[in-house]
Amino acid sequence: MNVHDSERMAGLLEQAGFEAADDAVDADLVVINTCSVRERAEEKLYTRLGELRQMGAEQGHHPLVAVAGCVAQQEGGEILKRLPGVADLIVGTQAIRRLPMLVEQAETTRRPVIDLDPFEDVTFPLGVTRRADPVKAYVTIIEGCNEFCSFCVVPYTRGHERMRPKRDILAEVREAADSGRREVQLLGQIVNHYSAPDDPSCDFSGLLEAVHEVPGIERIRFASPHPRHVTPRFLQTMAGLPKVCRHLHLPVQSGSTRVLEAMRRRYSRESYLALIGSIRESLPDVALSTDMIVGFPGERAADFDDTLTLTAAVRYHSMFSFKYSARPNTLAEKRLTDDVAEEEKTRRIVALQALQREIQGALNAALVGQAVEVLVDAASRRRETELSGRTSTNVVVNLPGPAAWIGRTLPVRIERAGPHSVWGRFDSGAAEA
Repeated sequence: MNVHDSERMAGLLEQAGFEAADDAVDADLVVINTCSVRERAEEKLYTRLGELRQMGAEQGHHPLVAVAGCVAQQEGGEILKRLPGVADLIVGTQAIRRLPMLVEQAETTRRPVIDLDPFEDVTFPLGVTRRADPVKAYVTIIEGCNEFCSFCVVPYTRGHERMRPKRDILAEVREAADSGRREVQLLGQIVNHYSAPDDPSCDFSGLLEAVHEVPGIERIRFASPHPRHVTPRFLQTMAGLPKVCRHLHLPVQSGSTRVLEAMRRRYSRESYLALIGSIRESLPDVALSTDMIVGFPGERAADFDDTLTLTAAVRYHSMFSFKYSARPNTLAEKRLTDDVAEEEKTRRIVALQALQREIQGALNAALVGQAVEVLVDAASRRRETELSGRTSTNVVVNLPGPAAWIGRTLPVRIERAGPHSVWGRFDSGAAEA
């Protein structure tokens, strides 16, 4: 979501006459887009602001500095107090469309400008977004969240749930396809809670069906569905649409029912595992990924053991795992005591990541010898002579080949596997077949 917000802001600024600079020392304007999901992201913001202040002191270059995103929304004027004289503009999550006007205001008045106001309107000018990826396009379908999980800051930084009109979403998907993008990823805090404000009959399954009909789009991804909003209709729709990737990111957060209750997730370990069984039945070829938090307030050793056993039972293809840190304004921060020692959090996350690495390694090793369809989307970060892409199940595949293959879907026979990616070669025999 933050990457896409940055694409949107870049497009708005280009439309206003700005050009991208390679380095802050050459820039008239520096925009720092922030996240508040984890504490370290906030620390990075203040480190970056300190670097800009030092650049000004050493080189005499003082660009206009705008802080945008969730930390901006969360902290507001406190950012100006903590590092006075560095930031000129604080742009909340719902004020992105006003960025060029706010920049002009800060330039004209030479006084700090703060815009944290909420805006119900979630429309965005078509064609303005400066997409950074030549193959894939992000498309937002929902802004904000109404769940109020006790650990999560999103409802406080991105506001309540607001749906984009179906017509706007489809127009943006068509625009992405016309510009050569072959994959679209639908974004929302809880995508499967989507309900079109301009078409009462269109839920998330209906939106998937509509996006599936857009010519030129080969793959459809989405992030992230909530387990309690996964319905039989959704699974049937996903199974019946070949363009929808066989990958489902299904955040569980903990394997303990007791901890899930404290998190206000509104499902139990047992109901989640039952859901996994239904998913496997409807989509036997699906790859599952998840989010997991360790060291949540009150998490006992037995609760963490439940997380390990659930992980072993589900066998996720990938996992984002985090040590709990209190987020401002959340129910957990207000009502619960962060009582798991830091060293114990570290021990637990090391154990969880070791188990997950073992599972991923085994799942990837099972691909060796198989031919898989790979949408090549970039040059490999490992070697200059290699490309990188993903399978429908979201496995990263590295392969040798020319840059002209970027944007193409190719059969690749897997020859080697590691826990985080696999390696293969273009399978000309499968291509001819």
